[in-house]
Amino acid sequence: MRRSKAVSALSLVAGASLLLSACSGGDSGSGNTDQNGSSTDVKAMAVGKAETGDLFKLADTPGYDGTVTIGIDDGYSGYNNQTPDTNSSYNNYVLTAVLSGTLKLDGNNKVLLNSDVFESWDITQKDPQQVTYKIKPNIKWSDGQPYDCKDMYLAWLSQSGLAKGPDGKNPFNSASNTGYDLIKQATCKDPLTFVTDYSEPYLDYKGLFNSPAIMPAHILEAKTGISDITKLAPTGDPAQIKAAGDFWTNEWKGFKADIMPASGPYKITAFDANQKAVTLEKNPLWAGGKGGPSKIVVKAMEDTKAMATALQNGEIDVAASTQPDATAAQTMKGLAAQGVVYGSAPQLTYEHLDLNFKRMFADKDLRKAFLESINRKEITDKLLKEVQADAEPLNSVVFFQGEEGYTDLYSSKAGLGAEAAAKTLTDAGWKKGADGIFAKGTQRAEFKITHNQNARRSQTVEIIISQAKAAGIEVKDETDANFLKGGRVSTGDYDVALFGWSAQPFKAESRSIYICPDKGGEQNYQNLCDPKIDDAYNAAVKATDEQVKLQKYQEADKAIADDYATLPLFQTPSMWAFKGIDRVYMQSYDGVLWNVGEWEQKK
Repeated sequence: MRRSKAVSALSLVAGASLLLSACSGGDSGSGNTDQNGSSTDVKAMAVGKAETGDLFKLADTPGYDGTVTIGIDDGYSGYNNQTPDTNSSYNNYVLTAVLSGTLKLDGNNKVLLNSDVFESWDITQKDPQQVTYKIKPNIKWSDGQPYDCKDMYLAWLSQSGLAKGPDGKNPFNSASNTGYDLIKQATCKDPLTFVTDYSEPYLDYKGLFNSPAIMPAHILEAKTGISDITKLAPTGDPAQIKAAGDFWTNEWKGFKADIMPASGPYKITAFDANQKAVTLEKNPLWAGGKGGPSKIVVKAMEDTKAMATALQNGEIDVAASTQPDATAAQTMKGLAAQGVVYGSAPQLTYEHLDLNFKRMFADKDLRKAFLESINRKEITDKLLKEVQADAEPLNSVVFFQGEEGYTDLYSSKAGLGAEAAAKTLTDAGWKKGADGIFAKGTQRAEFKITHNQNARRSQTVEIIISQAKAAGIEVKDETDANFLKGGRVSTGDYDVALFGWSAQPFKAESRSIYICPDKGGEQNYQNLCDPKIDDAYNAAVKATDEQVKLQKYQEADKAIADDYATLPLFQTPSMWAFKGIDRVYMQSYDGVLWNVGEWEQKK
């Protein structure tokens, strides 16, 4: 999982697949719009030009001779997007064009094999489960070195949680081990054949070894003096394991050309941290289609309204926002006369509030009262309707609306009103002071909601402040521009965190967010710990029967809701707009660059 645009986040939820039906044909700019203001043919852009069946490859197109400038909400920060301090959707939006993995998701969230690089990803044995991956011959990194089984082995070693240094601790600081931790043995049968043997069944195996997970093993070997990473089994030399873990965790930050080659259609050629801009140019050794822009500049534009204005003024060619904003949406919709195509679609991301169990929210009655005070419909009506006309509160953290398994678990818990919240506190021994705020002993019902620099989040907190105050709860707004990438989220440095989790369409990924931190919950930053949640998730992840799997995920979902631990606000819609390019679709997990290698200049 990645924190979504909020945390992007690390933004990270293992969400379920939200299928957007693809339409046929049509040229953008017809002028007709759907209920969200999207051009009628935008959904037709959700499918790759050369996509067939369950296989994805980049079409070989004439391309785009020149530079395309893209605005996104937050900036790139790290080549290794698998550590807690870098694990962000915004890194993923860039790296999807730079690093290759087994998996490609199209705009309909369809799970596809990346057939530009891989021949197969098959279950070769069911009991116990074994999965074999076949890499295509002659695939190379942009520095000329082979892309091979060693790279996949490093992805497993770094995220399995099994490696141990001299002190007995794992030196690979991975954001999540889910799925990789069930692979008991990984073997390079030959340079192009990677075999994984599982200790337990894992039906979501296709979510592993995606593009950001597979880093260049040859670079790590050269920089650490390790002759062969595949000899470094978890029981190998602890000193070498520590050297490998320290390099993997710490050295692939920002951008350094000599240690950060590309295995995708583009390579990073420049990164300006001050300007929050990263430059991509074509990878000359890419084996797939040769289309796409000659150069791409991706700029962070935290003010969505300013992003829309930049598109209007010709400063950028693509505006790609995962932070819906009504004013920005209106601006972009109004640019059709300039040849701008606008789109909006649900993402595999949900906006939510996480309550920190290590601070005052160890008190369940306070958690309960706070949720009761929040009217989420007011939030969605005021902040989302212009972007998504049918937006409504989300009532699950495991399932999205319309999915099999979705159950409304929060309408009976949130938005019950000020009187209900005040009664909950009164019955639990809290007393309202002369200032109208409840207190219990020396503890006032006073806390901060912390979020990154984001206008819509500030507006969300403003609404909550008013609602909570009526219930005798004092909420303060804390904005920290680096909240999602400066370590505060991952270290639990907050009372209430407001951000989003973004996920591939594999529910197993959400396990690391909600099970106990010492039981595999690497992304459980709020310190929630409930055996009922752990048991349900562990049974779901290992289930081989789809109905049992569904039931166990529902049990986990209900247990989280019953703990009043997290309040889902809404499934976050994206908004994007573009001009001068034939077709752009904002993939709900990988952003607009998922198929940039086949973009063409609009004629």
